[in-house]
Amino acid sequence: MDGKTRLGDFLLARRSQLRPEDVGVPTYGERRRVPGLRREELALLAGVSASYYTRLEQGQSLSASAEVLDAIAGALRLDESERGYLHDLARVNRHRARGRRLAPERVTEAMRQLLDVLGDVPAIVLGRRSDVLAWNRLGHALFAGHLDPGAPETPAQRPNMARLVFLDSHIRDLYVDWPSKARAAVGNLRLVAAQHPEDAALHALLGELTTKSTEFASMWADHRIKACTVAPYEMHHPLVGPLTIIQQTLSNGPGPIVVVATTEAGSPSRAALALLAQATSKAPAQAGLSSDLAQTRPRADKD
Repeated sequence: MDGKTRLGDFLLARRSQLRPEDVGVPTYGERRRVPGLRREELALLAGVSASYYTRLEQGQSLSASAEVLDAIAGALRLDESERGYLHDLARVNRHRARGRRLAPERVTEAMRQLLDVLGDVPAIVLGRRSDVLAWNRLGHALFAGHLDPGAPETPAQRPNMARLVFLDSHIRDLYVDWPSKARAAVGNLRLVAAQHPEDAALHALLGELTTKSTEFASMWADHRIKACTVAPYEMHHPLVGPLTIIQQTLSNGPGPIVVVATTEAGSPSRAALALLAQATSKAPAQAGLSSDLAQTRPRADKD
């Protein structure tokens, strides 16, 4: 799918999701044949001609200025992430990029030191496609303890968090509100796809997920954008039971990011993480300790 199609699909989807009453457009009780706003209504709200907006939505105009895009974003009630996504799509539309393989992503020594210093704070390093490039011991135990801890070290075997969210039953069971986690994964991939339209491996991943998961295909078609740099998640870990984490993204410009999971001080969730750290600190003792976890799990956080 090229930039022209993505731009038109995004505009069409968001226009159809915006009800006339949301923006004060009178309908006078008429029966409407299309969901959401009509093209001419959206154009009027944005202050552009209906014919120009139609050409933009149909991919026939490649010259939309930043000011016009901002006006359309305002009419569509887009938030900051969605507005940036719209500009990225328009930029791709003007400068068509050919699919190619980008340089392999690598974990810097500074990132490895950070993972080590974080100690008993779960942390993982993710590439732009959500590939796991590295994780510390507790990051592996919390997010994907059923996988080989050494998997990120081999490019061909690296886990991909988006793939795991949709295709791995362990991860599906890990998140109490799985749809929220799934929407976050889709929203992130959509942002990356607009920023790196030339990434052939990313397009291959999107094709795989669309083919193998009807839920992914449905969420992808919804065109929702969700940049989740900080998000709370309730989890039910197979070893330590329920816990609530705050998942935060640490980024220093372009390149891989570090994702950490924190818990409230003095909470049952903090105790659960401590128990998980103890369970995974020494591999030989892990089996014996894990068998006792059912009796020592902290109770879930209370509202």
